[in-house]
Amino acid sequence: MSDHIIRAIAPGIRIVAAITTEIAEEARKRHNCSPVATAALGRVMTAALLLSETIKGEESITIRVAGNGPLGNIVADTPERHCVRGYIHNPAVDLPAVNGKLAVGEGVGTGMLHVTRFNPQREVFTGTVELVSGEIAEDITRYLLESEQIPSIVGLGVLVGTDGQVTGAGGFLVQAMPDATDDMISNIEQNLSLVASPSHLAMEGVTAAGMVRLLLAGLTGETVYEPEPVVFQCTCNRERGAAMLNSLGTDEMNAMMAEGQAEVRCNFCNELYQFTEKELCELQNSNNKENQL
Repeated sequence: MSDHIIRAIAPGIRIVAAITTEIAEEARKRHNCSPVATAALGRVMTAALLLSETIKGEESITIRVAGNGPLGNIVADTPERHCVRGYIHNPAVDLPAVNGKLAVGEGVGTGMLHVTRFNPQREVFTGTVELVSGEIAEDITRYLLESEQIPSIVGLGVLVGTDGQVTGAGGFLVQAMPDATDDMISNIEQNLSLVASPSHLAMEGVTAAGMVRLLLAGLTGETVYEPEPVVFQCTCNRERGAAMLNSLGTDEMNAMMAEGQAEVRCNFCNELYQFTEKELCELQNSNNKENQL
């Protein structure tokens, strides 16, 4: 089954689960990521999708992991519902495995986690916490507790094969609502101790709904909503690239025309837009006419 996300509720419990294998692989290919960079970026993008299901549909989420490790900043956002895009500052950095696992925490290092919400009026609300481990899941868990006062457990995972390709990726978010009892929480904690990592479940073909059933085992009264497809999708296009060039000063435009071309590359999807000398001249002439009005 293609990448998808699902929501579920049970008395006192809210769950969001997602399969993001294709999204993580798309990001790997677009940014030419090393295995550890693939895992780090895939986890952050999955986290952004999970958090986007906890806000109003017309709002969007941006996560920025600002660590001092060799991977540099990692950014993911959800420009539209069920869509995510992201980039990592140093995608080529690779590190030796630690205890047989990709060294994401070492690659991220220490620093800050910023989670920003945008509403349709472009009002901005940002919560910031210190990174706990750089492993992302623990850091998102801390953000939810400290910034939003919601006890939560987050699981994130990206499996990378020996050929560098993503073989499984996914995540879940379990939140205790105010009416959650100690028995409910204990039941969920026991289930979590028995459930494999989201990436292994995804690799084995378990759906997001299957992940939810594992997490809610032993509880009753649950409602599982229909799964929704999720994709890697950017909002960049050639017109926006042209607008960016058009905002440059005359000296910069003249310098690019002297070189005979210009290139604009999107950080989020690594798409390259090329402009010829003729196109640059047309942009400059258009800009000059607008300034004369």
